[in-house]
Amino acid sequence: MDLPVKYSLDEILFQLTLDGLPVLPRKILFWGEGAGEISSYAAGWMAGGGRDVIVLDGANRFDPYMVSSLARKALIPPEKLLKRIRIARAFTCYQMATLVEEKLVALLRQEEAIDQTNKPWVILLGPISTFLDEDVPERETRPLFERMLGKIVEMAVNGISFFLFQPDPPFSKVGTTRNRGGSGGLVNSKRTFLTRRLFQISTLAWRIHWEEEGAKLVLEKGVDSVIPVLARRSASARRRENGNPGRKTWIPASAGMTKEVTEHTCRPAGRDCR
Repeated sequence: MDLPVKYSLDEILFQLTLDGLPVLPRKILFWGEGAGEISSYAAGWMAGGGRDVIVLDGANRFDPYMVSSLARKALIPPEKLLKRIRIARAFTCYQMATLVEEKLVALLRQEEAIDQTNKPWVILLGPISTFLDEDVPERETRPLFERMLGKIVEMAVNGISFFLFQPDPPFSKVGTTRNRGGSGGLVNSKRTFLTRRLFQISTLAWRIHWEEEGAKLVLEKGVDSVIPVLARRSASARRRENGNPGRKTWIPASAGMTKEVTEHTCRPAGRDCR
């Protein structure tokens, strides 16, 4: 049985942001430990490549200071990257749904009025996090979540790229779906449903796996042929090229995503959308 192929985060971001990729609705999911920190790194990467980025944060994990740190390592003024990133935060599932269905639409229209050739990329951080609120009954969260997903699919078909970052939401310690039920069992049932639906609408799904040298990604949904350069390379070539500073990307090898990069205090700041 073949072992799963692991790619470095820099390698995946480099390939996913190539202009030559097949034209298809991009709804790319990254899930697991450190997804919040990785989303901040990805936003800085995209902005450094000249893309405008809209971040909708439902997990309160986005850290603009990581973007600034990344810019300094790449010898770029931090404000040059930060001005390309717009941030809006949600603290309830109702706010999250409104951000996607209304606020995001308005922001995209504003950006289109400025530049009609390059559409912003959207980072959705913690798409299911606010929907796990125990005070909101499942009969309300399910249709609300489905409506939000429907809007994401609609916008993706119209050319908006979505990068979904979902940190591992913990299972409730009070009851489980396997034993005595109770409120914990209901929360875990909701978590399972939301996670399954998120996977279903995603074009690609990557699981985040941490190793000593940093974050590695394992493809759990989709095929390598969607990323043609990676698909053509052998495993030995990947090992040789991984971390090679000669790759044609604006990020220097020293700015790679490592455990050291993520282990810092995440403070609320940045260019919030009002």
